[in-house]
Amino acid sequence: MQLINPPKGETQLEAKIPTFNNEKLLRQALTHRSYVNDNPGEGEENNERLEFLGDALLNFLSGDYLYRLYPEMSEDQMTRRRAALVDEKQLARFAIELGLDLRMRLGIGTIKEGGFTNRNLLSSTFEAFVGAYYLDNNCDIEPVRVFIKKLFNSVPESVVVSRSNVDAKNQFQQWVMANIGTSQLPKYETVQAGGESHAPEFLSKVLVGNEKYGEGKGRSKKDAEKSAAEDALAKLRKQGKM
Repeated sequence: MQLINPPKGETQLEAKIPTFNNEKLLRQALTHRSYVNDNPGEGEENNERLEFLGDALLNFLSGDYLYRLYPEMSEDQMTRRRAALVDEKQLARFAIELGLDLRMRLGIGTIKEGGFTNRNLLSSTFEAFVGAYYLDNNCDIEPVRVFIKKLFNSVPESVVVSRSNVDAKNQFQQWVMANIGTSQLPKYETVQAGGESHAPEFLSKVLVGNEKYGEGKGRSKKDAEKSAAEDALAKLRKQGKM
């Protein structure tokens, strides 16, 4: 998947990579498994564990950022905006703005396949970088929060709104039709999973054929199904299928 150029009107962030105390952590964050496979004698670690950590941190920090910035905004609105702030396309742009694309350590085959402009690789490297920066600060989240806030602030409001207004169920159905076909459209199985009588909670899972693609919760069947579709889309992006 190739990186899409930023739309006209988007602000460009004059960002710099923060100073690391432990350069080995930064090097690991930039090291793809294909590089390790090509250079087994170097004893390097790939960035997949750091990517896992960075993904969790970004989900928390984006939620915290929106919670503080919009005290009157509903849960549903914040959920959709969070998805826009940390989707694959946006994280890939952050990676480029920081110059991580030029510093990624990739194997020869991955380079030949266009690895330096691959959106999935760029976003994964950015997640690994965030995880490494957190560890480099002795697991103190405050320096990471300050750094990430600058990045989030650089994303134009119009871009976040336009992305968050795309209905997740329609988006997932469009992906299914384009990649699987029209014979097996998404179907949702939703049940009441708890909550009080005046505030029930529903659990929904979305299936294509017999395969579960995502699940989610909500205060209504509609919200639960939307959450399930968002979960399915997030997993597809993580797998590099979108």
